[in-house]
Amino acid sequence: MNTAMLNTAVRAARNASGLIKRYMGRTDSLKIDQKHLNDFVTEVDKLSEQEIIGTLSEAYPDHAIYAEESGKHNKGDDDNKPTWIIDPLDGTTNFIHDIPQFAISIGMKAEGHLQVGVIYDPVRDELFTAMRGDGARLNNRKIRINPNTRLQGSLLGTGFPYYQYDHLDHYLAILKEVITKTSGVRRPGSAALDLAYTAAGRFDGFWEFNLQAWDIAAGALLVQEAGGIITDFNGEHDYMQTGDVLCGPPRVHQELLDIIRATA
Repeated sequence: MNTAMLNTAVRAARNASGLIKRYMGRTDSLKIDQKHLNDFVTEVDKLSEQEIIGTLSEAYPDHAIYAEESGKHNKGDDDNKPTWIIDPLDGTTNFIHDIPQFAISIGMKAEGHLQVGVIYDPVRDELFTAMRGDGARLNNRKIRINPNTRLQGSLLGTGFPYYQYDHLDHYLAILKEVITKTSGVRRPGSAALDLAYTAAGRFDGFWEFNLQAWDIAAGALLVQEAGGIITDFNGEHDYMQTGDVLCGPPRVHQELLDIIRATA
């Protein structure tokens, strides 16, 4: 069953990527709205989302949808029904500025667990996929984190606070500690890809405050299936609710968690 759902999610992502690629380099002609401070949406986000929802709903009309731009569909009274969690264009600000770092993210949760995850980078044609209990893949090649990595010498990904600044001082305190203990920190601008890169071993860890469920769902499963640990900043598994995400190999995760707790 999960294989069929994964294949449907891949098809939805590839269909939507065609729309996105048609508008690449033409962002000056796009209609751009600001949802919140520094939080933008374009007509491409909406078209991509419509394409994804159409593909998923045709295959699974009884499943619920939770999408960034249009919210909840077909949810009903059953919180346990299979739910597709969609970010149709993660990294919209990059897209608007013609920075080629953005992705489509599609996760599926059922029976209290993430079951399927797809993150597709249309610029590089990189398809990250995961199924619960079946590992994580990049373009159908198995990926794993390096379980022996430590914070010293590691390369981490992060996301700067950009619209909610309640935790800015805490974030900066964490960043100061991390900079002095690693070989570098990167902020590419797409949390979905940051999580995928951590699963693929390109980053040795990642942390960010105030993400949304659609930013996290697919990438969280990728990290788990690649052998990583993902939690909130309390070391618990409520990151989909809190939006505070910390992940990496066991040692990096623990050392980062220690820094987060010590600087709070």
